[in-house]
Amino acid sequence: MALRTMIARRFLSTSAFSSQFGAAASNLTAAGSTASDKPAPVPSDTLFVSGLNKRTTSETLHEAFVKFGQVVHAKVVTDRNTGFSKGFGFVKYASIEDAAKGIEGMDAKFLEGWVIFAEYARPRPPQGQTAPQNPYAQRS
Repeated sequence: MALRTMIARRFLSTSAFSSQFGAAASNLTAAGSTASDKPAPVPSDTLFVSGLNKRTTSETLHEAFVKFGQVVHAKVVTDRNTGFSKGFGFVKYASIEDAAKGIEGMDAKFLEGWVIFAEYARPRPPQGQTAPQNPYAQRS
């Protein structure tokens, strides 16, 4: 459900949708923003890129993001058996400023016919601990 809400908000905030429906779109996106939304992302030099085509390679990902800054490393996570992309990857930039430009330039843009999403990567949990099911849930 949260994923659907996030995708709907991104769709509603796109310029093509906003220009077609004007104020109605901005009212819908403003109404969807509440205090319970996820906190602001912590800036990082590494980006998490989702929505990748199964045929996307690390080289293609690198070429797409190098336009916005110095890419140190780009990696598409692949399935061991098929070798195809699992639909996500990581791009590491030389600086946080370049990473911000990468998000601005590639978030909700097309890559190999698919709309991709770029955001700051969250740090891995310490080894031996499992990640919480909902990382934005408040613990008491």
